[in-house]
Amino acid sequence: MNASPNPMVGAVIVVDGHIIGEGYHVRCGEGHAEVNAFASVKKEDESLLHEATMYVSLEPCSHYGKTPPCADLIIRKGVKRVVVGCEDPFAEVQGRGIQKLKDAGIEVLVGVCKEECEKLNKVFFTFHRLKRPFITLKWAESKDGFIAKISSKGVPQPALISTEQTRIHCHKLRAEHQAILVGRTTLETDNPSLTTRYWKGKNPIRIVLTHNALDKHQNIFNDEAPTFVMNAPLTDVMQELHTKGIQSVLVEGGRDVLQQFIDQQIWDEAYIEKGELLIGEGVKAPMIPTLSDIHLSTTFFFGRRIVKIAHFIP
Repeated sequence: MNASPNPMVGAVIVVDGHIIGEGYHVRCGEGHAEVNAFASVKKEDESLLHEATMYVSLEPCSHYGKTPPCADLIIRKGVKRVVVGCEDPFAEVQGRGIQKLKDAGIEVLVGVCKEECEKLNKVFFTFHRLKRPFITLKWAESKDGFIAKISSKGVPQPALISTEQTRIHCHKLRAEHQAILVGRTTLETDNPSLTTRYWKGKNPIRIVLTHNALDKHQNIFNDEAPTFVMNAPLTDVMQELHTKGIQSVLVEGGRDVLQQFIDQQIWDEAYIEKGELLIGEGVKAPMIPTLSDIHLSTTFFFGRRIVKIAHFIP
């Protein structure tokens, strides 16, 4: 998480089956995995580098950013062979680092454990490949499939579906995303603050999707995190968030907003908490269609069943 907005990368240097150096990218603005791996090599082992193989989960960078190009460093160190997990989708790299190594006479093998390496940086890959943030949907629904009650006047009312413990899981998800998004109905029904008060981590940027004017006295307009109010089609919102450099968004509601993301297939993962409460009549939970590219897994958090759904866009 500290590497964001950079990807998480690890590197290992091996000679004759023995590791002589290893490192990872600790945080943005500091040394990349390759730099830290070379720095960990003992002085007496430096003479072995010309026979070494470097394994790195993501293509070495080839451009000057906050740090110099790692491809140049690998060439200077005289490594014999480089095994790359996957190509970097970032426009400044995209195969240039691999080609630079090859042009220097270094043997390069690409695509080893590619799926695992891409999954490690699913947010980074989605942001650069699809030109939008990685979208995670989250909601809690009753045993009979509702997310809220309806008052006698037809107004949505909060329903206590989550437990104190599963709210911790929700706030953990918030801490893992750069931004959190809700619609006007959720704002007016729950008046949420959308912070990470039950989990250690930075409060996400708050986004409200609405065509209406909002009460500036609501909790999301405090100084705990920036708040953006957006009034545009989802595709335009995604483009604007991409321009702002927001790589990940947690969508928490309401029902219509969540369903928009689902229907337009602008989502990557969903976490659905299955509660024990029976509501009988209320706001129906969003519906995810059964598609071949959707994969389900179930986990239990403090005894409460949470279904994780991954949607892999072809």
